[in-house]
Amino acid sequence: MNISGSNLPAMSGAGPGGEVYSASLAKKQQQADGRAALALIESAGSTAAAQTPAKSVTASLGNNINVYV
Repeated sequence: MNISGSNLPAMSGAGPGGEVYSASLAKKQQQADGRAALALIESAGSTAAAQTPAKSVTASLGNNINVYV
């Protein structure tokens, strides 16, 4: 697959200017993807901290075991 500025429909015959425009659009898209990924990571971290902690274990836990079936 060959991707270059001259193969873009809106930029056909634009020459090097079309390639620069295409590279600029690709860079902006990568930056937007990066910001979205960081926001997702941050939201996942804050959700884990907001969860309620587990109940504490008592000293008598497991002292009475029913072995009769």
